[in-house]
Amino acid sequence: MTTILQMQGITKTFPGVIALDDVNLTVAEGEIHALVGENGAGKSTLMKVLSGVYPHGSYDGVIEFRGEECRFSGIADSEKRGIIIIHQELALVPLLSIAENIFLGNERAAGGVIDWHETFSRTRDLLAKVGLKESPQTRVTELGLGKQQLVEIAKALSKEVKLLILDEPTSSLNETDSEALLNLLLEFKAAGISSILISHKLNEISKVADTITVLRDGAAVSTLDAKGSHVGEADIIRDMVGRSLNDRYPPREPKIGETIFEVKNWTAHHPQHSERKVCDDVSFHVKAGEVVGIAGLMGAGRTELAMSLFGRSYGTNISGTVEMHGRPVDVSTVNRAISAGICYATEDRKTFGLVLDDTIRRNIPLANLGGIADGIVIDENRELAVARDYRERIRIKCSSTAQEVVNLSGGNQQKVVLAKWLFAGPEVLILDEPTRGIDVGAKYEIYAIIAELARTGKAIVVISSEMPELLGVTDRIYVMNEGRFVGEMPTKEASQEKIMSLIIRSGHRN
Repeated sequence: MTTILQMQGITKTFPGVIALDDVNLTVAEGEIHALVGENGAGKSTLMKVLSGVYPHGSYDGVIEFRGEECRFSGIADSEKRGIIIIHQELALVPLLSIAENIFLGNERAAGGVIDWHETFSRTRDLLAKVGLKESPQTRVTELGLGKQQLVEIAKALSKEVKLLILDEPTSSLNETDSEALLNLLLEFKAAGISSILISHKLNEISKVADTITVLRDGAAVSTLDAKGSHVGEADIIRDMVGRSLNDRYPPREPKIGETIFEVKNWTAHHPQHSERKVCDDVSFHVKAGEVVGIAGLMGAGRTELAMSLFGRSYGTNISGTVEMHGRPVDVSTVNRAISAGICYATEDRKTFGLVLDDTIRRNIPLANLGGIADGIVIDENRELAVARDYRERIRIKCSSTAQEVVNLSGGNQQKVVLAKWLFAGPEVLILDEPTRGIDVGAKYEIYAIIAELARTGKAIVVISSEMPELLGVTDRIYVMNEGRFVGEMPTKEASQEKIMSLIIRSGHRN
């Protein structure tokens, strides 16, 4: 096959850190090339070098695209050559239309006046190519995440893409949208478009990738032919983490006690559309030392349930009772929920879980400032001692507790979120997508923390869109669909097929 991209000897350093160390990457014309590695391995840095975010001169090495050496000074230069990158955090303007987003900065205009007829016509053609039936004038804020991802791809197509780079494109998508996106990549491959796919979801990589390059600690440690020979997930994981990972989930022997946390007849309505119930008469319980999963497709109401329980952070016209140890408790505000012994680790750690531009030391005590204060004055020595204690206890990898959280890997950011809530001293932890966007090695560490918390008698609720994860870490699973719990089963009796069957059958009844 003809080579479309060759990166040779790419070395990129930051003060005191070698982010990329003599990396070589070759991508063939019309192939899907997967780039995998733990968080901090250098995947995103390599793609920023390729796309011009880090301009020529800020790194060592050579980039050749379609046989010509390229020296990009910015993203505009790489886009002119047909190299388009779609980042994990989508770069769309919510209140603009689909058409306006697709041609933003690349407007169809004549004499300084936008040609809306051509804009809408071209948008309709592009949407058809990615399988979207929405009107070009639909505002992006009205679309789900899966469709927003497709708008980003349509935007890439509008720039005559030759090499499409997707950074964790399915991390926030449900299984249906993920499947549609992967099938679209296969269609692009058939049309001769090359793709670089960065993903932690090894099952998806195994499905679509032709070649897999593994980065570890800034170096390319292997390139695997995914189609010519059988490459198992165990082979990829071994190269990613530098060791065999025989068990994806840590072993545990549950010691389940009495019921700690019980929710009865919980109903919450949508904050903007008060006639719509996001949680409909939900009841469930969690015992000491038990890990309970909540399964469901995106939009089932799992996050809305968790947030409404945690200080009524979401929803309106909320009714129902919450009991701790058999006694009703007040969860009407976040402070009262925390005081009752309940915490909620959000699915969106960067927006709602952390103060990214502040330090680890300042983030960890945020949910329990009274624990490091004398009256109303923060005791900085106590603050430092707490941060160091949790850094050691849950193995946060950092240069020091003075490091800003924004510079940590996804897995270590998630550990800071967990440390913050553990310092608040909860009995009940509700963990919403606790391993989203983190690599397989870091996932194992998060699972080990969950297992240890259960061993100490905490009651834990895990919300996850990854069914294998729920089957691997929980003791019991509730299934949620359209705001209601539609099933419950011990994990040892559960399977992905049983869970999906409950969801589908409950949908047919409505």
